[in-house]
Amino acid sequence: MQLRKILGLGAIGAALVAGTANADVRDIRIGVDVPYEPMEYRTPDGELTGFDIDLGNALCAEIGIDCEWVVQGWDGIIPGLMARKYDAIMSSMTINEQRREQVLFSEPYITPPSAWFAPGDAEIGTPSEESLEGLTVGVQRGTLQDNYVTDMYGDVADVNRYATADDMVLDMDSGRLDAVFLDFPIGKSTLLDSDAGDYKVVGNMITEPKEYFGEGFGIAFRKRDEALAETFNEALAELKANGTYDEIHARYFGEE
Repeated sequence: MQLRKILGLGAIGAALVAGTANADVRDIRIGVDVPYEPMEYRTPDGELTGFDIDLGNALCAEIGIDCEWVVQGWDGIIPGLMARKYDAIMSSMTINEQRREQVLFSEPYITPPSAWFAPGDAEIGTPSEESLEGLTVGVQRGTLQDNYVTDMYGDVADVNRYATADDMVLDMDSGRLDAVFLDFPIGKSTLLDSDAGDYKVVGNMITEPKEYFGEGFGIAFRKRDEALAETFNEALAELKANGTYDEIHARYFGEE
């Protein structure tokens, strides 16, 4: 009989947290960068919510521990993990080879595409060197979208980098940006579904090449915390099997 079946997932989770985080066995600290609606953001009363938050809380409940969310800016989110400010990162982090050199990832928990967004009256064709030449485009600093746009179009377009998606929206509204490149769920929430203005998706959803867009979003751990990562993988598999994952997904993205 497997050890998990003998002890139960909650007992294993508590033991792992005690061994890897040097924290109270009831808690695990998870780093998150906000706001990136619908993935992670605050309600009007200041409460953290979003797909990542709800799924992370459900994972911790399945394991039998509590999540303590630690808000951290994106630029310092991996250094914060290494400095033991928290025990994991669950913040729409794409799994790719560059990050694998620094952290250990869980199995992917969602695989969203990226997309270009522009004002509804913009005359931008399918994004290319020709259609983006001379335009000012926005990306979040230090993301895979930043890397992709810089490498592919940095020679022809003026690339402006921002700390948050909200800052990009402000510059889009004021006309200082011609287009932005974002994870599609974030762009849909902050531009298409908001009261910010009239915006549209330009071109197709983008998931290739994998060297930029990776394998989906994963939970990041310190490399030595293999047992903790496996416990989260097991909990994720259980949430998918019992329908909890689908319920959370539908809450933010609809049934599809």
